[in-house]
Amino acid sequence: MSSFFSSAPIPSEGPQGLPAVPRGPGPAIVPRPVEPKRPRKMAGILLVTVLVVAGGLAWYWNTQSNAKDTTGGPIAAVPTLALAAGDLHETVRIAGVVSAERFASIMAPRIQGNRGNYNRGGQGGNGPNGQNNDFNLTVTNLVAAGANVKSGDVVTEFDLTAQQQRLDDYKDNVVQLEANLARLKANLAYSRESLAQQVRSAKADWDKAKLDLQTAPIRSRIDAEKYQIAVDEAKEAYDELVKQAKLQEVAQTSEIKVQEINRDQSKIEMDRAAANIERMKMKSPINGIAVLQTLFRQGQMAQVRVGDQVNPGQTFLSIVDPSSMVINAMVNQVESEKLRLSLKAHIRLDAYPDIELPGSIIGIGAMATTSNIRASYISQIPVRLKIDQSKIDSRIIPDLTASAEIVIDSESNTIIAPREAVFDNSGKPYVFLQSPTGWIRKQIQLGLESNTAVAVRSGLQKGDVIALQRPM
Repeated sequence: MSSFFSSAPIPSEGPQGLPAVPRGPGPAIVPRPVEPKRPRKMAGILLVTVLVVAGGLAWYWNTQSNAKDTTGGPIAAVPTLALAAGDLHETVRIAGVVSAERFASIMAPRIQGNRGNYNRGGQGGNGPNGQNNDFNLTVTNLVAAGANVKSGDVVTEFDLTAQQQRLDDYKDNVVQLEANLARLKANLAYSRESLAQQVRSAKADWDKAKLDLQTAPIRSRIDAEKYQIAVDEAKEAYDELVKQAKLQEVAQTSEIKVQEINRDQSKIEMDRAAANIERMKMKSPINGIAVLQTLFRQGQMAQVRVGDQVNPGQTFLSIVDPSSMVINAMVNQVESEKLRLSLKAHIRLDAYPDIELPGSIIGIGAMATTSNIRASYISQIPVRLKIDQSKIDSRIIPDLTASAEIVIDSESNTIIAPREAVFDNSGKPYVFLQSPTGWIRKQIQLGLESNTAVAVRSGLQKGDVIALQRPM
């Protein structure tokens, strides 16, 4: 029997007693030795991690322990506020201008008279280019702005020269027209009497002709015809003079009426000039403070002064009663629904921040108005507030800008908390109350609310310290 044997060498031991892996013919390849596991390295990493976590916890507890005051209580890390009791008001803020409820506007007088100088004697009112300067109003005397005046005091005077000359001219013309009228009546009486004498003479001639005609039977036919013709002529002459007398009567009456109308016209103009002179001195109808108005002078608006010319009917001065000061303001149409008459208000003046005055609403507009500087859908309602008369300061004058806090509702002697300290959870208000052990979430019941604060009806007491923002 024959035996078969492999020609591969017998494997020998490799490093560290491991057998060599046979690879067929050629040198044997020894594999890399497998390193044993090291459990100690993993344990070291775990230990380091535990030490880091423990260090962080130690730092946190150390920080918390250092955040304690000498009394042992925690110091808040957020802004806090100790609650106090007081009065809370719900208000609506408005802005307006000071004015007087009782005042008198002084307007330039309306000068009456004929501008054409009709029936005027002197014609002294005609200026250059035929202009009539009688009706110019030039201020010659004016009360000082802010002066206190009494009823009946003269506050303004205008130049009297033109009206005085006008009055003198018409006085002279009235005298002249009266004399002319008397002379005209005398002349017309003479003319009337002269014509009446002619009528009587014509009547006598007619009567004589009729008597002569009665002798016709004993006269010749030619003479009888002559007598008849004489009667007819005398009658025609008489009738003509009668008609002429009637027409002359009408003409004379008309001429006298014209002269009388001219005289009466001059008298009217004379009376108007006298009344105009009286109007040139303007007196105050009430007691109050003088407030000068502005007018257009030399291309700009300026306060009226002595030497200015004003137009008839133009308001240049006002007398205001300082005891009746009001605030005219505008309020948003939405907020106006909260306003009612007699609501109290706290009024402040921009010019005098130290002044606070009590007032009340005395008027609310019925119609909304729009502004040119706002959208058309934003409307405002005019509101008038009256300042308490007993509190009016002498510095309060018209045209000062002012603001007012109108009190809609109020709660007295209640716990007041700022709005930023109150939080909400599904309609349930709560605050963070400070305690010796930390912050406590405390549910409260709210009362009246304003723009900045709320009234706390239950859940908190006076002196409680609450957080002004949510604690971390």
